[in-house]
Amino acid sequence: MMYAILDIETTGGKYNEEGITEIAIHRFDGHQVVDKFISLVNPEKEIQPFVVKLTGINSKMLRTAPKFHEVAKRIVEITEDTVLIAHNAQFDYRILRTEFRRLGYNFERKTLCTVELAQKLLPDSESYSLGKLVRSLGIAVSDRHRANGDALATLKLFKLLLDKDSDKNILKTVVKAETLGELSPRQLDIVENVPSETGVYYMHDKDGEVIFLGKSSNMKKRVNQHFTKSGNRARRLQKETKKVSFEKTGSELTAHLKEYFELKRIRPKYNQGLKSKLFSHAIYRTTNKLGYEKLNIGRSNEVYDNPITTLNSLQSARILLNQMCDEFALCDTVNGLSKTEGSCKKYDKGKCYGACTGIEEPSEYNERVQGAVQKYSLNKKDIIIVDKGRSIGEYCAILIRKGLFEGFAFYDLNHQINNIHILESLITPMHGDANAKHIIETFLRKRRVIKIVELNTTD
Repeated sequence: MMYAILDIETTGGKYNEEGITEIAIHRFDGHQVVDKFISLVNPEKEIQPFVVKLTGINSKMLRTAPKFHEVAKRIVEITEDTVLIAHNAQFDYRILRTEFRRLGYNFERKTLCTVELAQKLLPDSESYSLGKLVRSLGIAVSDRHRANGDALATLKLFKLLLDKDSDKNILKTVVKAETLGELSPRQLDIVENVPSETGVYYMHDKDGEVIFLGKSSNMKKRVNQHFTKSGNRARRLQKETKKVSFEKTGSELTAHLKEYFELKRIRPKYNQGLKSKLFSHAIYRTTNKLGYEKLNIGRSNEVYDNPITTLNSLQSARILLNQMCDEFALCDTVNGLSKTEGSCKKYDKGKCYGACTGIEEPSEYNERVQGAVQKYSLNKKDIIIVDKGRSIGEYCAILIRKGLFEGFAFYDLNHQINNIHILESLITPMHGDANAKHIIETFLRKRRVIKIVELNTTD
């Protein structure tokens, strides 16, 4: 069998918009290199600064380099009748196929990934990144992050893996069929029309019915992944999808909310069944016999009313409760995080003011509990969450009334969001529920939005 050991350096940038800056190919017959091709390539586009820093390849070096169409014939020839070998082969193969597609040529080769091979043949390795893996194997390597340096490292790694695969079973099973993981011309057209932006995408069958929908911060990349996944369900979805439509949201939070409400409304056949409840645990507030307000963790189906906030697991509930206690100097003993008798450990460090021993006045302590609740809960709040819109100069306003999500609107700088009557006329109304509240609170704990505006409810 003939192999082509390949490494490509790129400009970086948006998915499927990268350009090649350097390529190295070693034609290998299983024993020795019989041909090689190494060249810088003028990508005719800017290189991302982090890539310049990583590879040392800059635009000045590439001005006189050949453009891809000038080296394309050589690449076809040196890879003819070979299996392409690369570390993370899916990346290099995708980049190469994209460049050839821009020339109107369908470049197809079988591929073999040294990451996958190493995972099977070297299962105890600490890391499968090329640099760390070859170092751990004692393979000498120079010129890391340059095409030829990495191609030679991949070649030495591949030789070692060939030796290890004594019965040749893994080579037989890992070599991929020519088109596996690649897109048909129809699928390529579909992916081409989806933007690399945040939003919700809809996969339609021949009758226009939505058979799957999802959200992503890069819809093009996510749709491409659907078309390259393996598995029976994925293959059925790939076969039945004839069109993909999309709605840009700009804001990831808006995409989360839109996806949830669209799944409830449409219930596509290839989406897994929507859970009636997206959370399993909650933090509740009660008062102990000494008058201190206590924060409790419970399962979301327990009898407490009006939870402060909801969470996906007991572990995440404990993490949040610890965070609230640390941030607002709340007592671990009062909140059940410490079982020690007398004063808690935080009291000795000055991070608890003595609720554990009754020294602190309950009214003072309870004010800080209220501060924690105010920060981490939407309960009873009348606010607008302002986040990114779909384009420059546009914003998204997410309306919360009495702690419940009521809908969102896109607006530009000409609209005054502090005028609730203008905003209400723009809002796409949605009936908020506990799940929508959970989505918003979870997002706000983990991610930043542009700002949160309190509504004047007397308007």
